[in-house]
Amino acid sequence: MARQSTIVFFELETTGLGTKSCHIVQLAASCKNSIFNRYILPCIPIEHGATEVNDLTVSYGQLFLHGEPVRTVSLYHSLKSFIHYLGRFPGPVLLAAHYAWGFDQIVLMRVLRKFFLFEQFKKVVSGFVDTFPLSKKLYPQLDCFKLPCLVRYFLGGKYNAHAVEKAEQLEELFCNRWNPDNYVISTVWGARNQPTQIMSETEPPL
Repeated sequence: MARQSTIVFFELETTGLGTKSCHIVQLAASCKNSIFNRYILPCIPIEHGATEVNDLTVSYGQLFLHGEPVRTVSLYHSLKSFIHYLGRFPGPVLLAAHYAWGFDQIVLMRVLRKFFLFEQFKKVVSGFVDTFPLSKKLYPQLDCFKLPCLVRYFLGGKYNAHAVEKAEQLEELFCNRWNPDNYVISTVWGARNQPTQIMSETEPPL
């Protein structure tokens, strides 16, 4: 891992948990007081379990948050804007999320390939950091490593289950509470996160 990497914390809200089929409903990120946030109208229904968590619903072709309409952008333009946002930071850029390896990274890579934006993305982002195994390595004595538990334990505040707030809370944990050194990060970043492995054009579509 490059010593001068910029870590951007990102979060997806989706229609469900199926990594091969879910649609992105919200894409958000946080880095050094710079926020990215886009809502996307999905083409498939939002599962009840997802709505219970994020309170996002669709009615008559309109996306609602907490019952209030929100402005949506196409997924393609959201991804293009996200790449542009990431390109503003000093490289190389790492994207960090809780359960990144098991969900967020997989979904994001799938839609980037779908819209032929993979090459543009690869020029900006060098890999992903999953803060779930990182938290387990840093604090093995804890009983729970879910993000709500970590927020309550380290920040003493209420967990907010929406993409922007989750990205901000994760950044607060990582940068102001945990502050792991590069060696510790590299042990959970590891070989599976090398660009030649995760970002290879020869890798089968996710």
